[in-house]
Amino acid sequence: MTEGQITDNDKLFAALSYIFWPVAVFVLISETNKTRLYQRYHAVQALGFTVVLAAVYMVFGCLFGIVTAIASAIADVLGAGVSCLSLPFWFIPAALAFWFAYRAYQGEEFEIPYLTEFMKGQNWL
Repeated sequence: MTEGQITDNDKLFAALSYIFWPVAVFVLISETNKTRLYQRYHAVQALGFTVVLAAVYMVFGCLFGIVTAIASAIADVLGAGVSCLSLPFWFIPAALAFWFAYRAYQGEEFEIPYLTEFMKGQNWL
């Protein structure tokens, strides 16, 4: 895809797909938007990123809950400390989503390591 084919509207929908997953779904079901290759590429990639994050959140959320409960049983201060250790786990994916949105808005067609390769192998991209 050449830069001249990508409109500001394409960039906006691509960027918003990474921040709000319903926008990605809208892009894929809207007749007008799903034919725009740039929007479709980023919408599919954003949904894959969201699904992976949801799975990771479930697994690590359970693990942090168990570790926090055990640490709280030992000492309340220790449990609070373990809970604070989970904060970066919640902020790093949000920062990544905003970084991907920024790059999509700049007109880049980038790859997310491992995820994009997997999605291409499944013929989703």
